[in-house]
This record gives sequence, structure tokens and C-alpha cells, in this order.
Amino acid sequence: MIDYKLISADDHMDLWSLPPDLFVNRVPAKMRDRAPQVVDMPQGKMWKAGESVLGPSGRARGSTVRMAVDKAGLENADTRPSTPALRLQDMDRDHIEAEVIYGAVRGFSIADVEVKEACVRAYNDWALEFNAQAPQRLCVLSYLPVHSPEASVKELRRVAAAGHRGTVFEAFQASAPIWDARWSAMWQAVEETGLPLSVHLGSGTSMLKNTQGSWEFPAFVTVAPMQMDEALAALIFNGSLERHPNFKLVLGESGLGWLPYVIERLDREQDNHGAGAKDYRIQMRASEIFRRQVYATFEEDTFGVKHCIPAIGEDNVMWASDYPHPDSTFPHSRESVERDFAGVDARLTRKVVRETAAKLYGFKA
Repeated sequence: MIDYKLISADDHMDLWSLPPDLFVNRVPAKMRDRAPQVVDMPQGKMWKAGESVLGPSGRARGSTVRMAVDKAGLENADTRPSTPALRLQDMDRDHIEAEVIYGAVRGFSIADVEVKEACVRAYNDWALEFNAQAPQRLCVLSYLPVHSPEASVKELRRVAAAGHRGTVFEAFQASAPIWDARWSAMWQAVEETGLPLSVHLGSGTSMLKNTQGSWEFPAFVTVAPMQMDEALAALIFNGSLERHPNFKLVLGESGLGWLPYVIERLDREQDNHGAGAKDYRIQMRASEIFRRQVYATFEEDTFGVKHCIPAIGEDNVMWASDYPHPDSTFPHSRESVERDFAGVDARLTRKVVRETAAKLYGFKA
């Protein structure tokens, strides 16, 4: 039995839960008419930026997807995740000591680059105010503008100086592939600031789409975690991680089950083809780079917990509840952990469900 509180390394602050005035009150006055704002539409209250509809504000009317807060039958479901007092209540209900909180899994889908950059800054500043309500319990991660390396580096250094403890790089929306040499200054800045950098699932599939109300939705959700394989392999083989040993890479909501195969294959293909690389040839074993610098988060993954953690590295995996998403273990996270970790060494269990995240993000262990 687990007699201590958990630390979740991957929860969320979705667009639908954000305060409706978050952006218009924080972007420069000249951009306010182009910034995301909530408007009444036939399908309910929706976020719009210019003529683009970004998504619902509050729980989507008629949605076939039920969030964890809906399933739990809680009041104020629309605003619970973004209201510190209510979020802390839910954490207490779920035996959660602290949360690492990602934003919307698809980021801020704003076409106007100038407005998007301003909105990213506004969100990051709001996140700091949110975290300040309980600094040892709340860690909403910052986001980076990914339309240019210069903008990313500038914002990374700003949020690090302001007190953020981690950041998110939207790899699937970036202006150049994550392995492109144009991002090299970014990885240098990540190492210098010391902030863990996350790549989170959200897109990346070439055929399946996030089509809710269709068979395609569960198919997409099934394979989405594995779309991070390209980013992982590229950052290892192009030397970005090896050259920057203090660059900590987090694979957000990656799951565990597929990783041992990929780690083994990294080494095998390094042996088969690494010597032929003319542009960059890593000197360390690929698996050693992974274990030195890469972390994976997961929620329910019975196979991964029982069979994969030793192959991945016991210091490289962090449990998460995924609140308030449909796949979340909320409000039964402790029961879920006890079920998945039944028979697992108590020391290892505590490390995975609490201590590693505490160390990486600066919570009390």
C-alpha cells in the first residue's frame, strides 16, 4: 500500500479551461482585436483568433469525449483546472502532492506569428502567477514560440530568469524539424538555463487524424505516443544531446512499452550504420545518451511497469495522472498505481511515482 502522496509529471491546462480574458488582457493593445477571445457561436462559447476558431471555451457542447472532471461529476468542471483552489482540491482528492502541468496538447494554433508569440508570453506570465499560489505543488510549464530559433531562445531565457522550472517545445508545429541545425543555439540555451525541455504528443501522425466522434479518434490516440520516436532518434544521432550533456529531454505522455525496442534499436543501428555518418558521428552509445538525459512519462501502462522499466532505466521514467484528460487516472490515481505496481519493489515504485519528478522539477521529495 502506498502511504505517501504522488507527484504527477504530466497533467494539463487545456484551452477549454483557460480564463476567457487571459490573452486580451495581457497582449499589447495593438493586438487585442487579433488575440484569442471567447465569443458566442451556434455551437456554444468558442475561442477565436481573428477569423480562426481555435476550440471551445468550457466543455464542448455535444462532445463525445468525457474529461476526467466530467466523469467524476464535479461542479465547475469548465474552470476547475485553471482555478488554483479547485485544482488543489482535486489534487488532494486524488492523493497528489504536486503536478507538472502542460498546456493544450496541440499548443496555440494561431496563424498570425506576431500574435502567437505575444500569446505565448502572456500564457507563460499567467502560468507563473498560477504556480505562485502553491509553489511546492503547482508547476505549469512554459511554452516556446517555435516559428524561429531566435524567438525560442529569447523566450527561454526570459522564462528561466522569471522562475519557470520547465518548458515545452512544440516539435510538430516548429518552423524547421527539431533536428535542423538552426536549433543548435536553442539546445545551447537549454543547457545553460538548466530547464528540462519537453516534447509532448499531440500530432505527428502521417495518416490518422484526431477526428472525434469517429473510429479514427481511438486509433489516433492509440498510436500518438509513438510519434515521438523520430524526435528522440534524431536528437541522439545528430549529437544535440551528446554535445549538451545538461540538456534534459522529457518525452511527455510517451508511455513505456515501445521504448525498450527503440533504445535497443538505437544501439544496433549505431553499430550497423553509425560509422558511415559524414556529418556527425556520436561517440557515446546511443542508449547511454538516453539514460543520461532522457525521461519518459506515462500513466496507466501495466505492461511497461511490469516489464520495461529496467530496460529503459529506473531513473528515466515518471508516472503521471494526465488530469483532466479522458485517459486520466483521476480521481483514483493511488488505486491505479497500486494496481500497476503490485509486486514491484517499493523503492523503485516511490522513485517512479514521486522522487524522479521531484528532483527534476525542484519539488520536495
